[in-house]
Amino acid sequence: MAILNFHHLRYFHVVAHEGHLTRAAERLNVSQSTLSAQIRQLEDRLGQPLFERRARALHLTEAGRIALDHADTIFATGDELVATLQQTGQPRQALRVGALATLSRNFQLAFLRPVLDRSDVEVILRAGSAGELFEALLALQLDVVLTNEPPRADALHPFITHRLAEQPVSLIGTPTLVALGDSLETWLSAAPLLLPSRSSGLRTAFRAVLSGIDVQPRIAAEIDDMAMLRLLTREGAGLAVIPPIVVRDELDSGELVEADRLPAMSEAFYAVTSERRFPNPLLSDMLP
Repeated sequence: MAILNFHHLRYFHVVAHEGHLTRAAERLNVSQSTLSAQIRQLEDRLGQPLFERRARALHLTEAGRIALDHADTIFATGDELVATLQQTGQPRQALRVGALATLSRNFQLAFLRPVLDRSDVEVILRAGSAGELFEALLALQLDVVLTNEPPRADALHPFITHRLAEQPVSLIGTPTLVALGDSLETWLSAAPLLLPSRSSGLRTAFRAVLSGIDVQPRIAAEIDDMAMLRLLTREGAGLAVIPPIVVRDELDSGELVEADRLPAMSEAFYAVTSERRFPNPLLSDMLP
């Protein structure tokens, strides 16, 4: 199939907006015969007439209206591209970041903060499952993946895992719920719990904490999305087992309170890159 000639499409775009061949030819600084020939070539390529003549004016056919709608979008995008590059004075660099869908938004923001205010950088952020993101990293569709679940390292998965931070895990809730107790045992007895999903490493560590306490907690919900866990905690649905960074703003405002720091529990955060790709230079100041 022949490729669409965008030079012909530009001529059509001008004629369609002028509605008159003579005015369009003057605007484009070409002869009317040349312009007519270009339009005919485009019509032949599309297999549809784009104009019909009524009296001395040109009117779009239905196919012409469809073509104009697409042409408007194409050339508006081109104008936006030129304006963007001229505004920055240099080509914009893209940083393609994948983030585990359940990962703390506050952690993602902290990682991206060094480049968010740079006019020469465009951040492309993609959320997904670990499998989807690591597959995209292998296919060189991403520069880095943010996760709290480091991938396995073997010959088939040539990843480099950068440990960025480790956060403590706490029991956190509204002031009303926290006021129900004064120790880990009484909080777990008095208030329902909001827990990460069973597949989470946090859940495994929390079971170890419970093994040393003679309490059978009441579980209100199991959630694999930190944003939903944050929302339910704010709504007072229960005391949440989460890293404080997830609800940092609510803790700062007093909307939520840290009841207790859970012993021997923490969550690590990682940035994962591929060995098969020369590293994006933007990452040099963002990775340890």
